[in-house]
Amino acid sequence: MRTSYFAKSAKDPLAISIAKSAPKWYSGRHYPALAPGWAIIKIKNPSEYEYRYRREILDRLNPQRVFDELGENAILLCWEKPGEFCHRRIVAAWLSEKLGIEIPELNYAPVQEPDPEYAEEELDEQLCLFNL
Repeated sequence: MRTSYFAKSAKDPLAISIAKSAPKWYSGRHYPALAPGWAIIKIKNPSEYEYRYRREILDRLNPQRVFDELGENAILLCWEKPGEFCHRRIVAAWLSEKLGIEIPELNYAPVQEPDPEYAEEELDEQLCLFNL
C-alpha cells in the first residue's frame, strides 16, 4: 500500500480515492469510510484536524478490515501534493500504528538540506578542477 494524490496517480488502476470528493474526471474506486466530513475538512489547525479525524473517523473503523478491503497494493488518493498536510498520511500513520506496516508516499523523497561541511569540501574539490 502507498499514498499519492489525484494529479499524479488518479489513472493508476490501483488508485482508490479516500477524499470526500474527487475530480470530475476521476473514474477509479472510492472508499468513503476514510473520507473526512465537511466539518473536519474546514478545520485549519493541523493538530485539531488530526485529532477530530482520528476520533470521528478512524476510531470507528477496524484497521485490519480497512486494509483488507483496500488491498495490499492500493494507492490511497486525496488532493494535496506530497509534503502538504493531508488526511491520507494520517491514514497511513494509523495503519502503521495498528498493523505495523509501512505505507510510503508513492515515488516521493523529501528534499534534504545538504550537510554544510560536505558541501564545502565538494566545492573545494570542484574549484581544484579549474585551478581556482
